[in-house]
Amino acid sequence: MPDSRELANQSNAWPFQEARQLLQKRLRGETPEKGYVLFETGYGPSGLPHIGTFAEVVRTTMVRRAFELLAPQLPTRLFCFSDDMDGLRKVPDNVPNQELLARHLGKPLTRIPDPFGTHESFGHHNNARLRSFLDSFGFEYEFRSATECYASGVFDETLLSVLRHYDEVLAVILPTLGAERQATYSAFLPVSETTGHVLQVPVLERDVDAGTIVYEDEDGTKVETPVTGGRCKLQWKCDWAMRWVALGVDYEMSGKDLIDSVKLSGRICRILGGRPPENLTYEMFLDEQGEKISKSKGNGLAVEDWLNYAPQESLAYFMYQKPKTARRLYFDVIPQNVDEYLAQLRAFATQDDPGRLSNPVWHVHNGAPPAPEASVPFSLLLNLASVCHSNEPGVLWHYLTRSAPDVTPERSPITDQLVRFAIAYYQDFVLPGKQYRLATPEEQVALQDLRTALVALPEGTSPEDVQTAVYEVGKRHECFGSLKDWFAALYQILLGQNAGPRMGSFIALYGLRETVELLDKALAGEDLASG
Repeated sequence: MPDSRELANQSNAWPFQEARQLLQKRLRGETPEKGYVLFETGYGPSGLPHIGTFAEVVRTTMVRRAFELLAPQLPTRLFCFSDDMDGLRKVPDNVPNQELLARHLGKPLTRIPDPFGTHESFGHHNNARLRSFLDSFGFEYEFRSATECYASGVFDETLLSVLRHYDEVLAVILPTLGAERQATYSAFLPVSETTGHVLQVPVLERDVDAGTIVYEDEDGTKVETPVTGGRCKLQWKCDWAMRWVALGVDYEMSGKDLIDSVKLSGRICRILGGRPPENLTYEMFLDEQGEKISKSKGNGLAVEDWLNYAPQESLAYFMYQKPKTARRLYFDVIPQNVDEYLAQLRAFATQDDPGRLSNPVWHVHNGAPPAPEASVPFSLLLNLASVCHSNEPGVLWHYLTRSAPDVTPERSPITDQLVRFAIAYYQDFVLPGKQYRLATPEEQVALQDLRTALVALPEGTSPEDVQTAVYEVGKRHECFGSLKDWFAALYQILLGQNAGPRMGSFIALYGLRETVELLDKALAGEDLASG
């Protein structure tokens, strides 16, 4: 029987495909000279961590874990790199003391006072938020700061290499710029000793042997400064390439919007004697209108938004799906992804080894998914909350434990969590859009027929048999052009929605007697919105 490593080599799951590419194409099965395989993700700390940060780290972690199964003999590390030496270009809208920040525009983020008053700088504050954010999800990573790497000398050797190959580097970059920008462009951005600003000024002179450049400071004086020791930083595309070489990055993902930058930085990387990392280009997320999510527009779904209504594993599951395909990321995708995640978790317990390695939950849980429990579908809990008109978890649990006595909050923590999420989601997204309608005379006849059919069923009837009964009633009434129309009428009349659950499962959970009472209210023309 094949072992896990052999099965991983055969798996079509995209993290294994990426890991094989890295192992076979770049490493050729050998340990890098630095002694480990380096995965990296980048972060711009001018703002707070967001869902794109989560997506990149969780996806990179999935590839890393797949790689470790393929090549357990090769050590791996993950660097989460913060570009905190960048100059602050504009004041973010979502921070306090904006006038304070405005006085320090142009300075490196780690030299700007913290508007929150909790850390030594704005960059340090946001870096702490990033680490806290990543730690809350249990990511295994090592934090790296651009400021520390530049100042400590980690980048010095590669910065001197940029200086030696300066003309070659500019020959790559300048054709991508407009004429005006070409005239002032410099790969090196000196940090002014007088103002502390990161300057975008031309390099007037270079001394390769001394490792220095000459530039004109803001007061008009000419200044000679080393390119090392944190006195200069690089323009970001050149900086990206320099970092790949200096750290020996083997794998890094990036968004579709950076395709050209990846190519350009790769060319610079080769000029510096390095080899660009293996790269996965992922598609961007779309908002509810199908437009690209943008931090500046604020048109996206934040991590905390998702976690208000669903467990974090369901978000990781969403991130696993089709990273090279643009997908809508909005509140209405949450219920389906929760149920798909739960279904895959249940399937994992019965799958053979090849199936398990291709199951998304293997990657969501770093190869060790928890044992599934007899959880109720999230969509069904939403509809139970809808018909109960309650924001109390105990009300929903009354129905759950009655239909499945072994399912209790103590024995079923996942379901207990989902009950609370379902109530929150229902209150915020389902309830505001509910709109009941009265049954037409023809529909009243069908509802009465359904009532009679349900009364005839014994308590404990299986959801499948209840579903069959509902089907048979719909077939008998010609006012419905199709069974789809029959179910749509039930959803609109009984739940105030255009879509809903599998009725057999819902009725079995809610109860035959309770469903009959609901039908009686509908037949009497009562207002079902009041419960």
